[in-house]
Amino acid sequence: MGFVNKGFLKKHGAGPTYKMIRCDLMTQYGLKRFSTAEATVETSDPARMREKTLTMATLNPQVKAVEYAVRGPIVIKAGDIERGLQQGVKQPFTEVIKANIGDAHAMGQQPITFVRQVVALCCFPELLDSPTFPDDAKQRAQRILQDCGGRSLGSYSASQGVECVRKDIADYITHRDQGVPSDWNNIYLTTGASDGIMSILKLLVSGQGRSRTGVMIPIPQYPLYSAAISELEAVRINYYLDEANCWALDIEELQRAYLTAKEHCQPKVLCIINPGNPTGQVQSKKCIEEVLHFWLHRLNVYQDNVYSSDCQFHSFKKVLYEMGPEYFNNVELASFHSTSKGYTGECGFRGGYMEVLNMDTQVMAQLVKLLSVRLCPPVSGQAAMDVIVNPPREHEPSYAQFTKEKSSVLDALAHKASLTEQILNSVPGIKCNPVQGAMYAFPQIFIPPPAIQEAQSLSMAPDMLYCLKLLEETGICVVPGSGFGQKEGTYHFRMTILPSPEKLKVLLEKLKEFHLRFLEEYSQPEPQITSQGQHREMSKQPD
Repeated sequence: MGFVNKGFLKKHGAGPTYKMIRCDLMTQYGLKRFSTAEATVETSDPARMREKTLTMATLNPQVKAVEYAVRGPIVIKAGDIERGLQQGVKQPFTEVIKANIGDAHAMGQQPITFVRQVVALCCFPELLDSPTFPDDAKQRAQRILQDCGGRSLGSYSASQGVECVRKDIADYITHRDQGVPSDWNNIYLTTGASDGIMSILKLLVSGQGRSRTGVMIPIPQYPLYSAAISELEAVRINYYLDEANCWALDIEELQRAYLTAKEHCQPKVLCIINPGNPTGQVQSKKCIEEVLHFWLHRLNVYQDNVYSSDCQFHSFKKVLYEMGPEYFNNVELASFHSTSKGYTGECGFRGGYMEVLNMDTQVMAQLVKLLSVRLCPPVSGQAAMDVIVNPPREHEPSYAQFTKEKSSVLDALAHKASLTEQILNSVPGIKCNPVQGAMYAFPQIFIPPPAIQEAQSLSMAPDMLYCLKLLEETGICVVPGSGFGQKEGTYHFRMTILPSPEKLKVLLEKLKEFHLRFLEEYSQPEPQITSQGQHREMSKQPD
């Protein structure tokens, strides 16, 4: 075999020149062979170096418009502090507690055994002969491998996903929705839920000026949506959740946002996050029925995580079905789920799926084409998704352990949700709505006017200043509410409830102490007239 020489032709115009070493071509035994070539770079005047093609001035402006607070400046700062601690830098704390992201296993949650067993068997089929693994795990792994090219998880799958996994997801949805039928041809495996959301938005975004696609998103929202809207140059339409009513979705607010937006764009998409992220609310069936009078696309990624005894998860699809054929056969609906959320917390597998209803058949072919560009989602993630929708059944050997582990995770999350709400609401100047589902709290915080003024002088949001000081003084990393959107004049932060109960208690107590210090540091004295007509100073404190 020959080797392509490493030399380069002399560059046109300004720039370094490359000296070619002679490359001899020889023919031996009827084959062409190339000698190894080396290149040397001549030193040139730096002033003559060609300007870079890609600079901040030439960068795609939509990329610059993208913001993702969950891994933003606070998290970068937390990483710097953590590395400093490892190198012996002294801080007033011994560790960084990362409560910024819903990464369950990074927070200490143990994997569900059955999920890992099946994926391990799929990755290393030789283990199918091991007596260590239960028969139900082996049966599922063998079924998945039969649908993989060469019976290997290392092969590409169809762009829509492994066929048996799609069928299992359809069966799971039918069971979840108490008999409402699901067609596996409407199921698409994705790289986490995010990949599916981007694919659907790409189909929807079109037009110019007043005909440009508008996407309605809840405020507060998960930054994926605002980032995707910026990247695709769609029009962002905010509708505000009702914080005073436990972050409920208000239909009048939806109508206001829709009608206002119609003056400058074409609203085509309504995103609903249920249970909410970052807000943790669970939408009622009545609310869902009202929302379904709109043309919508919605999300279900936290459907297993519902803790409040007063709340129940209702899928939009099931409610749509119950509203009759007029709705079920006409409303275009896309629902998403992933391995990352729910009780498994398998974020790293990047498994997910979407179910798409009532899509035009020609458009569906375009969706398949779009998905084909990225070939297929990780097949290991597809296998993990299959186990989540096809867990052990009551008669199978793994059922008892699986049920115990699942209940343990959900019971712990319910306890931590209650603990978080209780402790935060005991702190003057903090108000936290009940965490009904998902894995986050989004408390409102009182920030004194002097702190707001200091933040403005630093060109940062007041809750960014708050979270930065919290990190620097306690090692606790949370995300400012401004990264998710909030009503003007209100301030929040998002924190995950995933740390262990012991670590969560430490986090909440540290946060409480910090908040009280913060209020004291920025307390604003105001004059008050005494009965003797003299002025005295009083510190303004929150109610």
